[in-house]
Amino acid sequence: MTTTARAQEAAQRANTKVWTIDAVRNLGATTDIETAGAILGIGRSKSYELAKNGEFPARVLRIGRRYLVPVPSILTLLGVE
Repeated sequence: MTTTARAQEAAQRANTKVWTIDAVRNLGATTDIETAGAILGIGRSKSYELAKNGEFPARVLRIGRRYLVPVPSILTLLGVE
């Protein structure tokens, strides 16, 4: 499976999944901007727009052309230690 195919599969899961705290914790150290947006109830396009403008509500790392969001940053935003 290619990286692009994995990203598309993750995006499809993100749009239909109910996010629990345990599910967020199990994402690993970082997640893509689409998944982070889905967790926070933000759509794909809006997530990218906010990240591009430095307005995404959680910390965003720009690595090359990718936007990654640290999972601990999402948990902190959600009020979970």
